[in-house]
Amino acid sequence: MNLHDFRDSPCGLRRAGMRLFQAAALALLLVMTLPARAADDRAIKSRVPPVYPELARRMKISGIVVLEATVDPEGKVKGVKTVNGNRLLATAAEDAVRQWRFASGSGESTVSVKINFAAAQ
Repeated sequence: MNLHDFRDSPCGLRRAGMRLFQAAALALLLVMTLPARAADDRAIKSRVPPVYPELARRMKISGIVVLEATVDPEGKVKGVKTVNGNRLLATAAEDAVRQWRFASGSGESTVSVKINFAAAQ
Protein backbone atom coordinates (compact mmCIF):
# COMPACT_ATOMS: atom_id res chain seq x y z
CA MET A 1 0.00 0.00 0.00
CA ASN A 2 1.39 3.43 -0.88
CA LEU A 3 0.31 7.06 -0.86
CA HIS A 4 -1.27 6.80 -4.31
CA ASP A 5 -3.82 4.32 -2.96
CA PHE A 6 -5.10 7.01 -0.57
CA ARG A 7 -5.03 10.00 -2.93
CA ASP A 8 -8.63 9.63 -4.06
CA SER A 9 -9.93 9.06 -0.53
CA PRO A 10 -9.60 11.78 2.09
CA CYS A 11 -10.72 9.28 4.69
CA GLY A 12 -7.88 6.94 3.68
CA LEU A 13 -5.33 9.73 4.03
CA ARG A 14 -6.71 10.58 7.44
CA ARG A 15 -6.39 6.93 8.55
CA ALA A 16 -2.81 6.74 7.27
CA GLY A 17 -1.94 9.97 9.10
CA MET A 18 -3.55 8.67 12.29
CA ARG A 19 -1.54 5.44 12.08
CA LEU A 20 1.66 7.42 11.62
CA PHE A 21 0.76 9.63 14.58
CA GLN A 22 0.00 6.58 16.75
CA ALA A 23 3.33 4.97 15.81
CA ALA A 24 5.22 8.17 16.64
CA ALA A 25 3.41 8.50 19.97
CA LEU A 26 4.21 4.88 20.84
CA ALA A 27 7.89 5.39 19.95
CA LEU A 28 8.02 8.53 22.12
CA LEU A 29 6.39 6.69 25.02
CA LEU A 30 8.91 3.84 24.75
CA VAL A 31 11.85 6.24 24.72
CA MET A 32 10.51 8.05 27.77
CA THR A 33 10.22 4.79 29.75
CA LEU A 34 13.83 3.73 29.13
CA PRO A 35 16.11 4.27 32.13
CA ALA A 36 18.00 7.53 32.07
CA ARG A 37 21.76 7.29 31.60
CA ALA A 38 22.57 10.71 33.08
CA ALA A 39 23.48 9.20 36.46
CA ASP A 40 26.27 7.25 34.77
CA ASP A 41 28.25 10.42 34.05
CA ARG A 42 29.90 10.80 37.45
CA ALA A 43 33.08 12.81 37.58
CA ILE A 44 36.26 10.99 38.54
CA LYS A 45 37.82 12.62 41.63
CA SER A 46 40.92 10.42 41.76
CA ARG A 47 42.22 7.71 39.49
CA VAL A 48 44.95 5.16 39.95
CA PRO A 49 46.79 4.20 36.75
CA PRO A 50 46.85 0.47 35.95
CA VAL A 51 50.08 -1.49 36.25
CA TYR A 52 50.95 -2.85 32.81
CA PRO A 53 51.28 -6.64 33.26
CA GLU A 54 54.85 -7.78 32.58
CA LEU A 55 53.71 -10.75 30.48
CA ALA A 56 51.50 -8.49 28.34
CA ARG A 57 54.41 -6.06 27.92
CA ARG A 58 56.77 -8.86 26.80
CA MET A 59 54.17 -10.20 24.39
CA LYS A 60 53.50 -6.63 23.16
CA ILE A 61 49.81 -6.94 23.93
CA SER A 62 48.00 -3.63 23.90
CA GLY A 63 44.44 -2.44 23.52
CA ILE A 64 41.42 -1.00 25.25
CA VAL A 65 39.67 -2.68 28.17
CA VAL A 66 36.05 -1.65 28.73
CA LEU A 67 34.80 -1.99 32.30
CA GLU A 68 31.61 -1.36 34.24
CA ALA A 69 32.13 0.01 37.73
CA THR A 70 29.38 0.06 40.34
CA VAL A 71 29.75 3.24 42.38
CA ASP A 72 28.03 3.88 45.72
CA PRO A 73 26.49 7.26 46.67
CA GLU A 74 29.73 8.38 48.38
CA GLY A 75 31.75 7.77 45.19
CA LYS A 76 33.51 4.56 46.22
CA VAL A 77 33.75 1.71 43.74
CA LYS A 78 31.80 -1.29 45.04
CA GLY A 79 32.42 -3.63 42.12
CA VAL A 80 34.08 -3.85 38.72
CA LYS A 81 33.52 -6.21 35.81
CA THR A 82 35.15 -6.41 32.42
CA VAL A 83 32.84 -5.91 29.48
CA ASN A 84 35.40 -6.20 26.68
CA GLY A 85 39.14 -6.52 26.32
CA ASN A 86 42.13 -8.84 26.64
CA ARG A 87 42.09 -10.94 29.85
CA LEU A 88 45.78 -10.27 30.52
CA LEU A 89 45.05 -6.55 30.59
CA ALA A 90 41.60 -6.78 32.19
CA THR A 91 42.81 -7.90 35.60
CA ALA A 92 45.19 -4.93 35.88
CA ALA A 93 42.45 -2.55 34.71
CA GLU A 94 39.96 -3.93 37.25
CA ASP A 95 42.50 -3.64 40.08
CA ALA A 96 43.18 0.01 39.20
CA VAL A 97 39.52 1.03 38.85
CA ARG A 98 38.66 -0.53 42.23
CA GLN A 99 40.90 2.17 43.76
CA TRP A 100 39.27 5.08 41.91
CA ARG A 101 37.00 7.59 43.60
CA PHE A 102 34.07 9.30 41.91
CA ALA A 103 32.03 12.37 42.76
CA SER A 104 29.23 11.80 45.26
CA GLY A 105 25.82 11.13 43.80
CA SER A 106 22.21 10.68 44.78
CA GLY A 107 22.45 6.90 44.65
CA GLU A 108 24.33 3.89 43.39
CA SER A 109 25.18 3.97 39.69
CA THR A 110 27.01 2.02 37.03
CA VAL A 111 29.78 3.84 35.19
CA SER A 112 31.39 2.68 31.96
CA VAL A 113 35.20 3.06 31.96
CA LYS A 114 37.73 2.56 29.16
CA ILE A 115 41.38 1.88 29.97
CA ASN A 116 43.86 2.13 27.10
CA PHE A 117 47.00 0.01 27.35
CA ALA A 118 49.66 1.14 24.88
CA ALA A 119 52.63 -1.11 24.14
CA ALA A 120 55.05 1.79 24.81
CA GLN A 121 54.03 2.00 28.51
